[in-house]
Amino acid sequence: MTVTLREIKAARERIAGKVEQTPCVVSPSLSQLCGAPVHLKLEHRQTTGSFKLRGASNAVATLSDDEKRRGVVAASTGNHGRALAHAARLEGISATICMSRLVPRNKLDEIERLSASIRIVGDSQDDAQVEVERLVADEGMTRVPPFDHAGVIAGQGTLGLEIGEQVPDLDTVLVPLSGGGLAAGVAAAVKGMHPRAKIIGVTMAQGAAMKASLDAGRPVQVREEPTLADSLGGGIGLDNSLTFAMCRDLLDDVVLLSEDEIAAGVVHAYEQEREIVEGAGAVGIGALLAGKVKPAGPIVLILSGRNIDMSVHRRVVCGQRPFAGERAA
Repeated sequence: MTVTLREIKAARERIAGKVEQTPCVVSPSLSQLCGAPVHLKLEHRQTTGSFKLRGASNAVATLSDDEKRRGVVAASTGNHGRALAHAARLEGISATICMSRLVPRNKLDEIERLSASIRIVGDSQDDAQVEVERLVADEGMTRVPPFDHAGVIAGQGTLGLEIGEQVPDLDTVLVPLSGGGLAAGVAAAVKGMHPRAKIIGVTMAQGAAMKASLDAGRPVQVREEPTLADSLGGGIGLDNSLTFAMCRDLLDDVVLLSEDEIAAGVVHAYEQEREIVEGAGAVGIGALLAGKVKPAGPIVLILSGRNIDMSVHRRVVCGQRPFAGERAA
């Protein structure tokens, strides 16, 4: 089973007016560094501060009246929860977001502001997912997963449609990689439009569930680790039905970054591009700065989110360790 270009185009029609079409701009500093045009897809300027609004809006729009009446529930590392809460409020339905203790306070605050219910459960997204399953079984709520869901993947794929249209001569796209919803959707869209384009997933070196699963050839569990790229944490689910196979088939490579390399991306975004991005949104920049990706032609980096705790951002920009999420030595 996979999500097709046709389904992604249908999702774009469905969520028109509910999400922003974000700009894609050239970075002079990174282009000079790489010797090739480097484009920044400014998705962190999306309404809820991340790409997640695309998938959540599409998934909610496809629910039946009965499913909406029962309310929606999801596990989240923060951004999906905020997006789902926003999409649910627009539809006038209730939302419950289950999260682990690792989710930063600023993301909890934004979800509460959108009038969603919050459940804090355990120390991992897998723990939070257990509570989701209980609410589905005991209270009949409607599950809207953060990534392994056809409607969510198709919604995230609309970002790929925009990239393919905004940079028609693109050679490579760097995509933040977590559970694979964004990577799968963008890869399906971009390769559907530009079959020779390369899609490279970028993630943190510690606790990268999709990378471990791709290496193992099957979905596996990993121990979640504190990381500056907190949005990329969490597992992919041992019963994963979509994103693992799509990432396996569509990604050309996966690049791992250290915490210092992620931090360097955040700093560059702020000092050179005048953009505030969270760790997960800065991994593409970090990969270029570290020399771990060497573009042969026009390359697009997705700045996927801006929902960073500003006290953490200040520490990173000032070079103060440990970064939020890291364990002190």
